[in-house]
Amino acid sequence: MNTLSPCPGAAVDPVAVERYLDDLLQSARFRDYCPNGLQVEGVRPLRLLVSGVTASLALIEAAIDRGADALLVHHGYFWRGEDARLRGMRRARIARLLESGLSLLAYHLPLDAHPRLGNNAQLGVRLGLRTQGFAGENDLIAWGEVEPDRLPEAAALGAPTTTALSDLAARIEARLGRTPLILGNPARAVRRIAWCTGGAQGLFEEAIALGVDAFLTGEVSEQNHHLAIESGVGFIAAGHHATERYGVQAVGDHVAAHFGIRHVFIDLPNPV
Repeated sequence: MNTLSPCPGAAVDPVAVERYLDDLLQSARFRDYCPNGLQVEGVRPLRLLVSGVTASLALIEAAIDRGADALLVHHGYFWRGEDARLRGMRRARIARLLESGLSLLAYHLPLDAHPRLGNNAQLGVRLGLRTQGFAGENDLIAWGEVEPDRLPEAAALGAPTTTALSDLAARIEARLGRTPLILGNPARAVRRIAWCTGGAQGLFEEAIALGVDAFLTGEVSEQNHHLAIESGVGFIAAGHHATERYGVQAVGDHVAAHFGIRHVFIDLPNPV
C-alpha cells in the first residue's frame, strides 16, 4: 500500500522537520530504547519524504527508487544494548543511506503515544475502537470501547452493544489484512478494550487491571495464554507490523501538509 500526498514543490531543511516533530511528539518526555529524531543527516533539502515502518535495507532502496530526500520510520537504528559496531547488515544499511544522501528520521515511543497521530490512536480509528483515555508509563496503553458493527435497523431496535471476541477478530482480519491470534473464550462479549501496538504483550496484566474485556497488541508470548484463561480477559495478537503501519503514515501526511512537501508511504509486507 503506497500513498502519495500533493506535490507543492517546496523544500525544507530536515533539521527543521526534526525540531517540529520533537515538539509535536514531545520526544523529550520519553525514556526510549533508541534516539528519536534525525538519526542520519543527509545532504539535500527535503522535498519528498518517504515513510515506512522499519528502516530495512529494502525500504531504503525503495525510498531511493522513489527519489526521496528523507526517510521517516518508526523503527530506526542505534537501539539500547545492541552491538554498536557497523558491521554486516548494519554497515550495509548505513553505507547505503550515506551513499544516497538520504536523511533518516525515526520516532519510536513518541510515535506510539501521540493522542491523535500516534500508532495507538490511528489503529483505534481503523478498527472502530472509541478511545476514552490512556494509561501506563508514557500513556502507552489506550483504552476505550468497541464500536459494534450494527445495521441502522438493528440499532433502532436496541440490538446489543457488545461484540464477541471472535467477531472482533474477524473485523481486525478484514481491516488489517492479517489473521489475528486470539486467546481466551471466543464468545466472550467485548465492550471495554485496551490496546497497544507492536510488541506490548508484556503489558497484558496492566491492561487487565483497567477492567477491560480484551487486550489487543501486535505480538504474543507463552504466558499470555495462561493470563487470558485465568483472568477471563481476551487477548488478541494482530501482528507487530500490521498494527504499526498507521501512525507513521499520519505523521508523514501531517509533516507534508505543514511544510508543503510531498509524502509517500511505502508498506513492505512483514508476516510478524
